[in-house]
Amino acid sequence: MGGPCRRISQFVLKVHSRCDLSCDHCYVYQHADQTWRGRPVRMPPATVRAAAQRIAEHAREHGLPVVHVVLHGGEPLLLGAAGLREVLAELRAAITPSTRLDLRMQTNGVLLDEELCRLFVDHEVQVGVSFDGDRAANDRHRIFAHGGSSHDHVRRALALLRQPEHRASYAGILCTIDVRNDPDRVYEALLAESPPRVDLLLPHATWDHPPLRPGPTPYADWLGRLHRRWVDDGRPMSIRLFEALRPGGGGTEAFGLAPADVLVIEADGSWEQVDSLKTAYHGAAGTGFDVFGHSVDDVARHPGVAVRQEGMAGLCATCRACPVVDQCGGGLYAHRWRTGSGFDNPSVYCADLLRLIDTVNAYPPPAPPAPSGWVAPPVVELLDDLATGHGSTQTLTRLADDQFARVRVLLTACRDEVGSAAAWEVLAHLDQEAPEALRAILEHPFVRPWLVHRLVSSARFNEGEAADPLPALAVTAALRAGLSTTLNVPVRANAIMLPTLGSLALPDPGKSAEVSVLPGGFRVRAGSAEQTVLLDPMAPPSAGWRPTRGVPVPGGRLLLEDCDPYRDCYGQRVAPRLETPAAQALGRTLAEAWRVVHRDVPAHAAALDGGLRAVVPLAPDPARPLRSATARQAFGAVAVTPDPDPEAMAVLLVHEWQHAKLGAVLDQYDLVQPGQGTPIRVPWRPDPRPPEGVLQGVYAHLAVTQVWRARAATDHADASAHAARYLAWTRDGVDALLASRSLTEAGERFVGQLRHALEETCVGSG
Repeated sequence: MGGPCRRISQFVLKVHSRCDLSCDHCYVYQHADQTWRGRPVRMPPATVRAAAQRIAEHAREHGLPVVHVVLHGGEPLLLGAAGLREVLAELRAAITPSTRLDLRMQTNGVLLDEELCRLFVDHEVQVGVSFDGDRAANDRHRIFAHGGSSHDHVRRALALLRQPEHRASYAGILCTIDVRNDPDRVYEALLAESPPRVDLLLPHATWDHPPLRPGPTPYADWLGRLHRRWVDDGRPMSIRLFEALRPGGGGTEAFGLAPADVLVIEADGSWEQVDSLKTAYHGAAGTGFDVFGHSVDDVARHPGVAVRQEGMAGLCATCRACPVVDQCGGGLYAHRWRTGSGFDNPSVYCADLLRLIDTVNAYPPPAPPAPSGWVAPPVVELLDDLATGHGSTQTLTRLADDQFARVRVLLTACRDEVGSAAAWEVLAHLDQEAPEALRAILEHPFVRPWLVHRLVSSARFNEGEAADPLPALAVTAALRAGLSTTLNVPVRANAIMLPTLGSLALPDPGKSAEVSVLPGGFRVRAGSAEQTVLLDPMAPPSAGWRPTRGVPVPGGRLLLEDCDPYRDCYGQRVAPRLETPAAQALGRTLAEAWRVVHRDVPAHAAALDGGLRAVVPLAPDPARPLRSATARQAFGAVAVTPDPDPEAMAVLLVHEWQHAKLGAVLDQYDLVQPGQGTPIRVPWRPDPRPPEGVLQGVYAHLAVTQVWRARAATDHADASAHAARYLAWTRDGVDALLASRSLTEAGERFVGQLRHALEETCVGSG
């Protein structure tokens, strides 16, 4: 079991192993593998917990920026809202402290209702629905056991997902092809449901059990007709198969040479390879491993998994000699099976794939201009706006709203784990009666790191190592709202911390202190001591109270955060609390730097005004006197070394705020292909960088280029030389990214727009 293994970022959880439909083309129940018969009907809670912990463990050990988890079956909606809520809460609590969790579900849609849609929106679950087109096409296979139609049920589910309040959870449609269906009617039926994406799947077949074949290449002919409709219509929806087959399309599990990046966890906790293998032979997907005794790394080393990591070397001789192998990739692994030669064969759809690739390559006219009144999808709108280099106030608001939603999910996870019930009641009350007061606290940049730290600790240690954050958050929000309440707040390092307000050192600390909210302040009882703290800055200072200091800047107030214990999240040593003269000096520098940004690059200044909330001083380092940093989980804050030069500080603020914005984007959208970690050489670092690191670099350097270009126009000393250097770095980085084939379609668009913005910068300043 030793030796290196490839990291895995996609996991399919079979949370329910039975189904309420009886589709005759289903590989789970109708094909060669029948292991479902010996498995539990639903995945037990202990199995869900073990699976979540295995995934989180793998994400931490391999530094995965995101993991994708798909709830599958059978039919996952058979768990019901309560059962699904438990599964989702378990996954969030275990995995989100380690990485970004992208939750998805594949369902037949029959049981979808308003309550489930709200649940999926609340838990940020992307829902894909299986639907084969018009009534005749859908009911050819997707029927109930009594023979009844599922068509109206599925269309009702799709209508629910299209509603504005649920649209965020609408992932798209999975459609299995049957060449007896009319491709034009299927296309029109799919288009009518306004799906964000369509997955067209070839029906599972092998050389032992070949597909229906009324002609030499019926599947290529069927798909080619649909492809021409799609292109002629201006590609009105994303169709994954066609996008994956185009040159440089990135590929999928079924096409291209990218390593396989998916594992399945069955309802009994068994680890399996990709579940389409069930169409080959009984037990084909099995590994002999389970989540209770085996890690993800153990499974990734299994020969059946490893062979699908080998790219070209894992294909048969016929495929390796094929001129379109980089587009086809040999087709889906399961479709290569033949008794006697195993998987060492071309796909049973080989002839169709060759013809289809020819069709896609030969019919690629560019999409026509957008029609009058066309509105860009929200993701396109957001990415195009940020690709200008700065982004509008509206875009910054959208990023902040998404970050706030993520903190709320983490807060709920903390409540579900070990949170204080009394504190949760206060938070729930404030959410109803004073939502702005609560939001002002939850948007503090270091609340998310605190929640994550608490969840990580409770996942590793039964009782939890980190202090429960809920009481302190509730007290702080109550102070802002003027709500009288009393709660026991945990003590950390002989002090209590009230985010955004400050910390109070306690002379006689225990494990917690009783804190009562009063008009204009709060009273603390700890051990035998009692103390009242007034928050009026004109009141005499209270013993042990260290208030969080503010810096007035154009457009608002910035927190100088040198007290919050969870500010230490930058991978660099943060400074201890600054003495008053040093804090005042840094405040003056920050305020002046803010004015410099407004002078040089007003668009970037507006972006700072719209989201930067706190600055953390870094500890001095004589070897590196000018440093700065951003933490992905601390949106709204940057860390800097105190420097008296506001011109240099202005560049640092702009540079780091770019990283913060792009980090918030990457929390929502994949711009880099999952699993694409091949390092790229860049001119600004001696070591090759992963694609996401290069993307962060070019986005930050674009902004710095814009700063120095603006300064060069005013004859600022050395500005032209600085601008030329950053311009060359950014241009080289953009070109390297586009040539790497490591970006998703959205990532390619974003980086292409960055290139355009870079050229505009040159022209506009030239």
